[in-house]
Amino acid sequence: MAHAMTKKPTPEVSHCVRTLRLKVMAEGYAWLNGAAAEVNQVWNWAKATAFKAARPFAGPGKCLSAYDLDKLSAGGAAAFDYIGSDTIQRVNAEFATRRRQFKKAKLRWRVSHGARRSLGWVPFKAAQIKRKGRCLRFAGKTLRVFEAQRLEGVVCKSGCFAQDAVGDWWLCVPAEVPVERSVAAKSAVGIDLGLKTTAATSQTTLIRWSAE
Repeated sequence: MAHAMTKKPTPEVSHCVRTLRLKVMAEGYAWLNGAAAEVNQVWNWAKATAFKAARPFAGPGKCLSAYDLDKLSAGGAAAFDYIGSDTIQRVNAEFATRRRQFKKAKLRWRVSHGARRSLGWVPFKAAQIKRKGRCLRFAGKTLRVFEAQRLEGVVCKSGCFAQDAVGDWWLCVPAEVPVERSVAAKSAVGIDLGLKTTAATSQTTLIRWSAE
């Protein structure tokens, strides 16, 4: 008698966003330090401009959005040697987001030098990063990262170059990666016996009994 064959369930494939963190080679540190100093200038300008608009000398105040800051900073990229208009817009967007998140008229200044120096940060839009072989092209500068093969076939989103406490630079870029959802072979229920008169199962069912 032939036995019916049980077909194993095919794992579902979904996509999630994970941040890839790749270390930049030391040859690009000097350029990124210069770009970070210009990013700090844009942030500090956005802070001063937004505070002046929120607390004017006369008349009602206005909370500037990222769009407002973009209009006021139009053409500002000509004054910088490292960053372009896309990075300025990313800084404006981040400033507006953090100001709304913390509900403050003033945020902290970003400091480029001295003992209280802020860690370097250079945001970018997805369209600004171009791959050329094992190198990356950003704002007219060629940068190399370790483990560049991890970017193969990855759809990158807007991210940033970030500096850590020891001075190393990292490429941090959110990317969509496929994830397989495996199906459990057997069904089981776990029970948490943390209470004297109540137990909670993994299926969110409460079981109560008498303590006597």
